[in-house]
Amino acid sequence: MYDLLVVGAGPYGLSIAAHAAAAGLSVRVLGRPMASWRDHMPSGMYLKSEPWASNLCDPEGRWRLERFCADRGLTARHAGPIPVRMFAAYGLWFACNAVPELDERMVKRVTSRPDGFHVVTEDEEVLDARTVALAIGVTPFVEVPSPLRALQPALVSHSSHHGDLGRFRDKAVTVIGGGQAALETAALLTEQGTKVKVLVRADRLRWNDVPPPWRRPWWQAARSPHSGLGSGWRNWFYAECPGLFRRLPESTRDRVAAGALGPAGAWWVRNRVESAVDVVLGREVVAARAMPGGLRLRTVDRSGNPLCLETEHVIAATGFRATTDRLTLLSAELHGRLMTTASGHPVVGRDFESSIPGLFLAGLLTARAFGPAMRFVHGATYTAATLVQGVRRHLRTATPAMTLTTPAARGHVRALSGRHS
Repeated sequence: MYDLLVVGAGPYGLSIAAHAAAAGLSVRVLGRPMASWRDHMPSGMYLKSEPWASNLCDPEGRWRLERFCADRGLTARHAGPIPVRMFAAYGLWFACNAVPELDERMVKRVTSRPDGFHVVTEDEEVLDARTVALAIGVTPFVEVPSPLRALQPALVSHSSHHGDLGRFRDKAVTVIGGGQAALETAALLTEQGTKVKVLVRADRLRWNDVPPPWRRPWWQAARSPHSGLGSGWRNWFYAECPGLFRRLPESTRDRVAAGALGPAGAWWVRNRVESAVDVVLGREVVAARAMPGGLRLRTVDRSGNPLCLETEHVIAATGFRATTDRLTLLSAELHGRLMTTASGHPVVGRDFESSIPGLFLAGLLTARAFGPAMRFVHGATYTAATLVQGVRRHLRTATPAMTLTTPAARGHVRALSGRHS
C-alpha cells in the first residue's frame, strides 16, 4: 500500500510527488506527464507567466526552469515568454529527476477502503493508498457556453481540445472569448491562413502591460513589487500568501477568485491580434444551430439588438469551471461525502485536505479556497509543500506506528524511463 497516490502528472502532481519523495513517503504518480501542455496546446503557443514564475517545485530547488535552460543553451529571461513546447520538455526533465515512480496510465475511478483508498487504473488494476491527491489539471472542467453544448464536436470545440490547429487552415472559424487563450488561438489561426473572427462579450479587450524591468530603483519596486502573478501589491498577495487568502470570508474569496486576473491578452500577442484579426466586441451568443457547411450563431449586444453570424467552426476559449459535480472519477460514495461551498466548489482545509480524510485536492479545484495563484503554475510551489505536510500529518494521526519508507528503497519508473542530472 502506498502512502500517497497522486492522480495527475502536470506541474502540481509532479511537484507534490517530488516533495513526498523527499519526505520519505512511498509515492506513485498516475497520468500522462505534462499532458495538457503536450497534447492540448498547439505549437507556437507561449506561457503567459514569467520564466522565473514557471518553476515546478522540489524541496531543494534543484530542478528549476533556469537550470533546464542553461543545460541546453536555451534562454529564460525576465519579460521573455517561454514556448509551451519548451515548458513541456522541462516538465518531463523534472519528472525524470525529481519523481521516483511515474505510471502513465490514466485513473478510471477512486473508491474508499477502511484504511484509505482504492485507485482503479484504465486497465482495471487496483492500487491501494492511505492518501490520494487529485491534481487533475483543467481539462475535466472545460466550460462551453450553454447555447453551443448540444452541437457536434465537428462544429464546436473548446480551445483546450487542440494540440494542432492545422485542420482549420483555409476555413472560417469563430473564436469566442477575450482572454489569452482566445486571442493567441486567433493569432495562430490567422497566421496559418484561417479566416478568423473573435467574438467578445465585453465592450473592449484588455491587455497586460509589459512587465517592469527586473532591476529598478527601490522606490519603484516598493510601490509595485514583482510577483508570480504580475506586479503590484494586490497580485503579490494573491501569489505569495495563499494561506492568508484562505482566511478571508468565503464571499470575498468567491468574488476574488471569480473576478481577479480576469480575461486579458499578453502584451506580446497584442500586435498580432490588432493588426490582423477581426474582433467583434460587446456581443454574446444566445442561440446556435447547424446548417450546411457549418453553423449559424445568433448574438445580442447589451441592448438586446440581434446579429447573426455564419461560420464553419466555433472554438470556445471560455475557460474552466472546477466544481465538484465534474469530479466524475470519484465513486458515488466518496462524491456524497465531499462537502462543497454554496457555489459548488469543494471545501478545502488549510493543508488542501478535503472533507474526506486522506483525500487531498490541488490546482484549479482549490482556487476558491486559496486564491488565483491556484490557476497558474506558480501556485504549485505553495501547494506541494503545504499538501505534503498535510499528508504526513494525516499518516501520523491515522497510523502512528507506521514506518515510512525511504526514496532509495522504492521501485522503478514505469513508462517514463531514464534519470538525468
